[in-house]
Amino acid sequence: PPASQNNEQGSTLRDLLTTTAGKLRLGSTDAGIAFAPVYSTGTPSGKSGRTMPNILDDIIASVVENKIPPNRTPKINVKSEIKDEPKDDRKCILDDCSKLYNDIQYSWICDKHVLWLRDHKNSNNWKLFKECWKQGRPVLVSGMHKKMNFSLWKAESISLDFGNQQADILNCKDSIISNTNVKEFWDGFEDVSKRQKIKSGETALLKLKDWPSGEDFKAMMPARYEDLLKSLPLPEYCSPEGKLNLASHLPGFFVRPDLGPRLCSAYGVAATKDHDVGTTNLHIEVSDVVNILVYVGIAKGNGVLSKSGVLKKFEEEDLDDLLRKRLKDSSELPGALWHIYAGKDADKIREFLQKIAKEQGLEVLPEHDPIRDQSWYVNKKLRQRLFEEYGVKTCTVIQFLGDAVILPAGALHQV
Repeated sequence: PPASQNNEQGSTLRDLLTTTAGKLRLGSTDAGIAFAPVYSTGTPSGKSGRTMPNILDDIIASVVENKIPPNRTPKINVKSEIKDEPKDDRKCILDDCSKLYNDIQYSWICDKHVLWLRDHKNSNNWKLFKECWKQGRPVLVSGMHKKMNFSLWKAESISLDFGNQQADILNCKDSIISNTNVKEFWDGFEDVSKRQKIKSGETALLKLKDWPSGEDFKAMMPARYEDLLKSLPLPEYCSPEGKLNLASHLPGFFVRPDLGPRLCSAYGVAATKDHDVGTTNLHIEVSDVVNILVYVGIAKGNGVLSKSGVLKKFEEEDLDDLLRKRLKDSSELPGALWHIYAGKDADKIREFLQKIAKEQGLEVLPEHDPIRDQSWYVNKKLRQRLFEEYGVKTCTVIQFLGDAVILPAGALHQV
């Protein structure tokens, strides 16, 4: 700044940080401090003995409102600040929600680990979502199919429009991938008699692997792409143009993850003898994920469970009471079963799966990572052992038609 300006303002960032600060009142009525009480353990900076803050939030907090004169050492009362901070963020949110967000229809499921937003149209949903998302917890939003053109997403419609395309099809039981005509997959989607058979004579459990994906999706299916984008939940976060969708606004020199969209289509396990198999094995995504169930096919043919039989299979799971209530609602159509784990449990789960592999006589190589390799679907018996032996509890979610499951990056899940 010009020399005529008050030298209190400072001429460098260091001067600014050491001479200008906001009074932060975090629970205490008399604590005026220059920075929030989060300090690095490195070399103290300046004569005050304080280390510089190591979080961007602290720097931002330091350049608001009132200035503390440079000749006055700001009062730092770390003990009182720490004492007054809430010890359990989750409990704090749960306690405050009923007062702060009484205009939002929501519930907590999975032992209050998952936020369920029941009204997809509420424009204030993002405010509660934000508080939950800070803690890296999954969110379920219902009713997205009501905003969509349902006819576009029927199996018959996709087969008619794109049946001549070639794509990779995965047999979920033996992990064999074949490149074949998409029409074969869609013809068997709701007619079991038209499905491929494996060597044992059983019906194959097939999955169309991420077809189409990303730019291919947009180019091949422009009408469906537009329908999907206008129907995304919490557009502030989930839309490619959302102001809070940070991944979409990364500078060009970053290597961006594949943000999709991609179409994930698979046969249900209702027509298979072995219900201990999944269509998506346990894995971790490197970015946050929004998964919308746009269509649920009702399979017909020999060996297929009746609707009551399918519901019975769902009810055998360790379900939240609210999910059990949804199962009894005839207007709801269940289509996918999710098992979700917090990212902090990844090492325990990895160790557990390597232990199970050794028990089963499988070779465990040093470079083998059962989560990265997506080589396991953790069945009910193993989920119980995981809880008993490692204290890791499974979060079980049923995804109904129109539900959007929103997962934070790092959360483990299988479907």
